[in-house]
Amino acid sequence: MYRIAHISDVHLGPLPKVKLHQLANKRITGYLNWKLNRKSVLAGDYLGGIIGDIQSKPIDHILVTGDLMNLSLPEEFDMAHSFLKLLGEPENVTANCGNHDAYLPGSLQKSIRKWAPYLSSDDKIISTANDYPILRKRDDIAIIACNSAEATLPFFATGYFRKKQAERLAQILDQTKDMYRIVMIHHPPIADATPWYKRLIGQEEFRDVIKTHGAELILHGHTHLDTKNHIEGPLGDVPVICVPAAGNAPGGHKPAGQYNLFSITREKTGWETGFEEYGFTNEKDGVGLISSQRFSAPFAQSGR
Repeated sequence: MYRIAHISDVHLGPLPKVKLHQLANKRITGYLNWKLNRKSVLAGDYLGGIIGDIQSKPIDHILVTGDLMNLSLPEEFDMAHSFLKLLGEPENVTANCGNHDAYLPGSLQKSIRKWAPYLSSDDKIISTANDYPILRKRDDIAIIACNSAEATLPFFATGYFRKKQAERLAQILDQTKDMYRIVMIHHPPIADATPWYKRLIGQEEFRDVIKTHGAELILHGHTHLDTKNHIEGPLGDVPVICVPAAGNAPGGHKPAGQYNLFSITREKTGWETGFEEYGFTNEKDGVGLISSQRFSAPFAQSGR
């Protein structure tokens, strides 16, 4: 059995002190959103409770599907790096970037350079977004991280999945057919999962790759919701699961802080996955089990 914890949309706080000249761009809208909305939603140490619960369990690997930062301020890159180190060593933690980690032109490249050990393939240190998708192999598990983060105009939080990345993803999925393939991406590859200004541009290409080449599990963030969807694969539906923002306080209009735990086992006839949701349900109690279920998937490659 291999056990994986999934968190997303950490949005580390408190926000560093902002200088006036740093707001002379898209950051002004994000800063106002932090002051008016996100600051209160992320009040308290709910993120600490989530991380503490993860670290109390015998978990083999942690996946982080982006948005470690808020405005891509210079100090935030270091804050996010320290957070990743708190989670564990790079061989036990895999992350990718979200739109807040690519807030301004050049931010994504800074994120990649600063957090490279946590973003990289086993055999290559990532240097630019052109290196995606990345591949890590852990026991029978193939962890495949795609990038959808790019700098956008004010009031937009769109992601992008382009043709070259789709071609490379198809190759990696074929190369790892004998493994349990987990595909990470920040933006949801589901139609109508977000308002149009937050959507994944190129989601049809992503779904076409999965339909033809398959995967066993797709994980994303971005929406701060606890959604369970699926897209078509060559051997049946592939689960597409989102986890709420890790530091959200209870009582808001979106779910409170949560992490998802996947327990993956190779059986004689296929893969078995235990799926448990852990998080806060109110302000008084700590992290607890919210729900649990199981799902099965046939082996993608015959001859076992």
